Amino acid sequence: MRFQRYITIVLIIFGFVFLSSCKEEKTTKPEDKVVVSFKKEGTLDLIKADSDSIIKTIDIEIADDEYETQTGLMYRTKLETNHGMLFIFPDVQMRSFYMKNTKIPLDIIYIDENKTIVSFQKNAQPMNETSLPSEAPAKYVLEINGGLSDEWELAVGDQISFTPTND
Repeated sequence: MRFQRYITIVLIIFGFVFLSSCKEEKTTKPEDKVVVSFKKEGTLDLIKADSDSIIKTIDIEIADDEYETQTGLMYRTKLETNHGMLFIFPDVQMRSFYMKNTKIPLDIIYIDENKTIVSFQKNAQPMNETSLPSEAPAKYVLEINGGLSDEWELAVGDQISFTPTND
């Protein structure tokens, strides 16, 4: 009787150990673990063309090297309404962006060397790798939350002015 009780206890313990080792493992991709936070690197004014009045002032991150330009807002899970990313390129040419590894919808605003808005790609869909080209040559590109360019009534011809933060 005592031996039988001992065997039963051992089998129960063995069963728990065996079952707990078979539990399903969660699989996560490396990019799911990436956490990127906003870092203010300047301020940007959006200016109405017909009145020179400031439509909105936002805090910006600046992407001005190859790595920052390639990465952009990838892996972000949120972007505050008063935040954006300004891409600064060394030359003026037709530009094209896509939403690979970008988890939030964005408005992509193409801006020429005179800091005038030349075209939009509105509500770009997260994770979509379709090319989103400019309609005119651009030196700057501003990314903001999807829908804000309509909410703020931005239009081709409006302008930007920005000031980098001195760190």
